[in-house]
Amino acid sequence: MTDAPAAPARDEDRPVIKFLQKLVDIYITGYHQVEIASPCVIPETGPAILVCNHVSSLDPVLLQWGCPRLISWMMAREYYVPGTRWLFDIINTIPVERSRRDVGATRAAMRALDKGQVLGIFPEGRLARDRNIGHFQTGVAMLALKSGVNVYPASLDGTMRSHGMFDACFVSQHARVAYGPRIALQTGDLSRQAIENATAQIHQAVEKMHALIR
Repeated sequence: MTDAPAAPARDEDRPVIKFLQKLVDIYITGYHQVEIASPCVIPETGPAILVCNHVSSLDPVLLQWGCPRLISWMMAREYYVPGTRWLFDIINTIPVERSRRDVGATRAAMRALDKGQVLGIFPEGRLARDRNIGHFQTGVAMLALKSGVNVYPASLDGTMRSHGMFDACFVSQHARVAYGPRIALQTGDLSRQAIENATAQIHQAVEKMHALIR
């Protein structure tokens, strides 16, 4: 009788990640008021893509707090302020050059999915200008269709909309977060029309979650 194969190692099980998760829990529960309108249903193992609207610099922390999996965020390189690179490396953040098409970031995202990680993306590419869900860039749809990885929508809203980049994190906020079920995309077709259709489908799924918390 042979032993069952060992389960693949998860980033969430690393001691440093467990420690950081505890710090995030203390920070959110002790300083902010956050309601989870619907829980995160991303599987415990395997790759996934989480997409969400973007309203403040606090967003990644809020979404991470409500998700048991470690989220590897694709983040604009200009947010890499001095002294933070070590932390972003630990949590597998992928820097993106927003001024041009960043092929290197796309390849890094594909590698993260190949490793079974959860990739976090804000498809609007910038902070929202109002309470509506903005236009989505097509990159997330392309990644999903090319990799065949499941996409999960989320949405958030709250008082952090009215604060600047640092104030959103250092002033107590009231927020609501909603996670949604898997989006049933038709993978395998990488044509322009298929990517645009998938982008529209992802946008609609995020809008549906946003309706729960507005």
